[in-house]
Amino acid sequence: MVSLSMAPVNIFKHGADEERAETARLSSFVGAIAVGDLVKSTLGPKGMDKILLSGGSGGTVTVTNDGATILKAIGVDNPAAKVLVDLSKVQDDEVGDGTTSVTVLAAELLREAELLVSRKIHPQTIISGWRKATQVARDALREAAVDHSNDSARFQEDLLNIARTTLSSKLLTHHKEHFARLAVDAVIRLKGSGNLDAIHVIKKLGGSLTDSYLDEGFLLDKKIGVNQPKRMENVKILIANTGMDTDKIKIFGSRVRVDSTARVAEIELAEKEKMKEKVDRILKHGINCFINRQLIYNYPEQLFAQAGIMAIEHADFSGVERLALVTGGEITSTFDHPELVKLGHCKLIEEVMIGEDTLIHFSGVAMGEACTIVLRGATQQILDEAERSLHDALCVLAQTVKEPRTVYGGGCSEMLMAKVVTDLANRTPGKEAVAMESFAKALTMLPTIIADNAGYDSADLVAQLRAAHQENRTTCGLNMSEGTVGDMAALGITESFQVKRQVLLSASEAAEMILRVDDVIKAAPRKRVPDHHPC
Repeated sequence: MVSLSMAPVNIFKHGADEERAETARLSSFVGAIAVGDLVKSTLGPKGMDKILLSGGSGGTVTVTNDGATILKAIGVDNPAAKVLVDLSKVQDDEVGDGTTSVTVLAAELLREAELLVSRKIHPQTIISGWRKATQVARDALREAAVDHSNDSARFQEDLLNIARTTLSSKLLTHHKEHFARLAVDAVIRLKGSGNLDAIHVIKKLGGSLTDSYLDEGFLLDKKIGVNQPKRMENVKILIANTGMDTDKIKIFGSRVRVDSTARVAEIELAEKEKMKEKVDRILKHGINCFINRQLIYNYPEQLFAQAGIMAIEHADFSGVERLALVTGGEITSTFDHPELVKLGHCKLIEEVMIGEDTLIHFSGVAMGEACTIVLRGATQQILDEAERSLHDALCVLAQTVKEPRTVYGGGCSEMLMAKVVTDLANRTPGKEAVAMESFAKALTMLPTIIADNAGYDSADLVAQLRAAHQENRTTCGLNMSEGTVGDMAALGITESFQVKRQVLLSASEAAEMILRVDDVIKAAPRKRVPDHHPC
């Protein structure tokens, strides 16, 4: 008689799917490695770009080599691939750069794990070895980090080097000197607060990338109302989010019966009186500039013009939020208690021309660190990619101001970590040593991919780099301008310690989580129920 425990029992709903043991693990490995292979050609200063074409008839074109942007745009179905997509998103939110590195490192770790599992090494043994390897790699990175925060001149040079290194793998690489200076000046103005909301980036078509500049003030891409002052000094600003468009009859969903057109005029007059009262309440705040998130119709605009008030309408929500932040005001919706409203202040508001467009310039704002970076470029795609590149540089610099330690780039830090992990593996008995060696091999793959993407002989370069580190030349890395091994300290190829540490920890944690999986259960698809009550 066959034992009941041997008979296959399906406990899931009809339509649910399950992958077990090796099948589940292989499915996870394949998905994660495919995501790593997708973005690894964008890694390094000679990395290639991807064109992302969105669906639909009017599909937008995005040209980028930013790992997070690429992975955000693609729809993935594999659960392990989704983990890596989320990983790059978190890296982008946390430190702003290293999104490609973290995805590639996690994928390479899983590629090594696949080989180890096929050699019948248990996943828990691999994880145990990886954890010890991560710890010694982290300690080595910490010891190699340098801190120049006490010397302002050297620290500023560090910031410039970090900005140059970050921008060298982006579209702005040919103008990295110009944009590195721009980014460092903007971040230094923050005086260590790290509040990137105070840095406003405006994109204007026309000119070339080198025409981009930093403006010490706040620029709003809107227009001042008709017949209103175009220049104003010592300004008190009321920032509002309120409806100023009720000077026409708008009684929706109801019918009004009148016996003559005079009655319609009466209703219009009542609406106008209501709007006049609202404008009077606003004027009682003692302001000379009114900025509204919503539209301001002709009648209230005319009332503001008569009172000599500058009125700016339809400032988008992010613009209003940032304006409230930099002028020191608060967004208001009701105007019954002027004494409770916090007004914004600035010394001068005037109109300025950028290209063919007129913008409103706020100078002498309450938040002295506020500034605007104006980006110029030939096409919208160039401007969008320039903004993404600059955003990465600004995020990394803001993190470096908070955590001033720096490490060397160009594959130097990865090779340094791989060396200490290999040394640990040589001292460790048992199968864990094999897992540690695989971890070191995955770390070595990053400089290998950087060299491959530049079209150089990666095997030769990485062998030279490994030999240099064995001789304790710990500042050696890959010089991708000449295709040689060079001194990163002399070349000024510097990266943020925070970014490197986050790449190491996030990639090892994500790879460990995927490696633990031995069962993938997919829920049954929801049945489509016919709609018997169409609207």
